Amino acid sequence: MKKIFYIITLLFTFQSINVFAEKDPVVFQFEIREDINPVMSRQVKLALDEATEQKADYVIIDMDTYGGAVNDADKIRQMILDYSTPVYVFINKNAASAGALISIACDSIYMETGSNIGAATVVMGGTGEAAPDKYQSYMRSMMRSTAESNGRNPDIAEAMVDQDLVVEGVSEEGEVITFTVSEAIKNGYCEAKVAGVKDIMKRSGVESYTLVNYEQSTTESIISLFLNPAISGILILIILGGLYFELQSPGVGFPLIAAIVAAILYLTPYYLNGMADNWEIVLIALGIVLIILEIFVVPGFGVTGVSGISLLVIGLVLVMLENDFLDFTFVDSTRIWTSLISVMGAMFVAGMFILTFAHKIMDMPMFNKVGLRESMTSEDGYSADVFEASFVGQVGIAHTVLRPSGKIKIDNDYYDATTEGGFIEKGTEVEVVSQNNMSLRVRELQS
Repeated sequence: MKKIFYIITLLFTFQSINVFAEKDPVVFQFEIREDINPVMSRQVKLALDEATEQKADYVIIDMDTYGGAVNDADKIRQMILDYSTPVYVFINKNAASAGALISIACDSIYMETGSNIGAATVVMGGTGEAAPDKYQSYMRSMMRSTAESNGRNPDIAEAMVDQDLVVEGVSEEGEVITFTVSEAIKNGYCEAKVAGVKDIMKRSGVESYTLVNYEQSTTESIISLFLNPAISGILILIILGGLYFELQSPGVGFPLIAAIVAAILYLTPYYLNGMADNWEIVLIALGIVLIILEIFVVPGFGVTGVSGISLLVIGLVLVMLENDFLDFTFVDSTRIWTSLISVMGAMFVAGMFILTFAHKIMDMPMFNKVGLRESMTSEDGYSADVFEASFVGQVGIAHTVLRPSGKIKIDNDYYDATTEGGFIEKGTEVEVVSQNNMSLRVRELQS
């Protein structure tokens, strides 16, 4: 009986210890220190997911941004408003435009000395000029509803967008609101001026806590690396080169595998970050199919080939831009040119590489295994038809497209022929420049 009493006493003792030995609250901090775009939107989502896994009691955003894309700012705003744990923002110098919208969505706003919040007018990506009123109206509505949800003056939030709105005692006509620290505190858009997390938590009545700083995973770091335009250009080069060499020697496998891997590495990061839409990927695939059809099915180089190349280039460029189905209103012109240069530069380098090194690569052992490289001499019992007369200098007609091989017609007779280089269309007059035991070598007849 005494033993049972002793065990029960111990259980109550341990239970009491657990009750009083409370853990320090977890404060989870991550940064928004770049433009607001699909990449940043994804980073915020991953950070909030990590905060949930860490069972954070408070989330603090360390912010210094001049803004960015409205649609991505709206995604971040919704994430913060829907998040169950209190989210505070520490404005570490700037919360302009989209940054202001995100800040207003937070439960509390804190600012460092010399910081600013506001100036949320929507501007065009290429020129920096104010966007059409439909975009301003949407931004005003978001700013107003977000301010209302957190008990802030909605008129002030709206006046951060529209210069024509006047808030008595706060702003005048012709200027959008941008607050300094003291002005933000006075008008309810900042709780206090602080130096960092320690001051924020002290004002929240938390003296002891565990601080967890969000760090990007290795996988995400690799994904970010492949979003670099220079890396994208290299991947495009591998895609084009791999397709070319696979088409030259079907069955080798390695060039096709390299092209597929490069395509996956190129498209996946953009797709995960919401930049590559399904229709853009379809454009790329359709472009490749048309190019293959041009090479193997459709004679000559015409609409199919040009369309294939055009779709491929357009698709590769669009994947790198956060356009809204060809709406480039908020896409910076610098990014457009960077994407074009990356894609066109890669295609140019691929073309030069193929012209310079294709014949050397085709002589490599891996290609020899799938190509006929052995000579067939008369000593080994082989024989060939020999032309009874010289055709050098004679003129004929290309009976088929010469790409570069095909058939030509001379005096109603048909012969195998190859060009000196390049394609010759069917029906073109050609001149024989040399011959061997198997075929004639021709060039387009000069007028």
